[in-house]
Amino acid sequence: MDSQNRRRLKQLKKQLQATAPAAPPPPAAPSDHELFLRATAGTRPLRLPGQHHHPATPPSPWPQARASTGDASTVDAMSDFWPWDELSAGEELLYLRPGQRLDTLRKLRRGHWLAQAELDLHGSDSDSARRQVGEFLHAAQTARLRCVRIIHGKGLSSRNKEPVLKHKLRNWLVQRDEVLAFSQARPADGGSGAVLILLKNRRFTLA
Repeated sequence: MDSQNRRRLKQLKKQLQATAPAAPPPPAAPSDHELFLRATAGTRPLRLPGQHHHPATPPSPWPQARASTGDASTVDAMSDFWPWDELSAGEELLYLRPGQRLDTLRKLRRGHWLAQAELDLHGSDSDSARRQVGEFLHAAQTARLRCVRIIHGKGLSSRNKEPVLKHKLRNWLVQRDEVLAFSQARPADGGSGAVLILLKNRRFTLA
């Protein structure tokens, strides 16, 4: 092929390229929703089973401890009918809330914590003593006291020479959420006529 024909072919090629339609843009990538519809094409949604209604849990017959707020309702919740065996006249008051260290009682009995406040129940009847105990414990925890002492007496002036308040005080204290442990006081601090009480630390939160 001579040079003249070669030039004519190049010109024809350029003319054809100039008049040819532009190539269409590539298709857009499908969205995640479109891909999901393609993948689940022909399927049917599962029919959900009906909701199962669990029966209500019956209330426990045992009295429940309530948080201390210091109001009348909380004091009224300190029941005299707590499921403890009766104490004999010479039995020592001892209690450790579940979850506390086993050596807590030993430390309390040996005076590891000094009593920071004291309540004397001498001359008080049962109703008055219960109210005083509730108010005293609430005030002690509000003041962030760690250890307090309550003098309940030995019952020498009672009708049957029995420590009535000693029995009741044990019941009241185990129902107080802020009481972690209690123990009979050392002889120098009242002995069998008083009890040392270890209180839970109260944490204040910002509103």
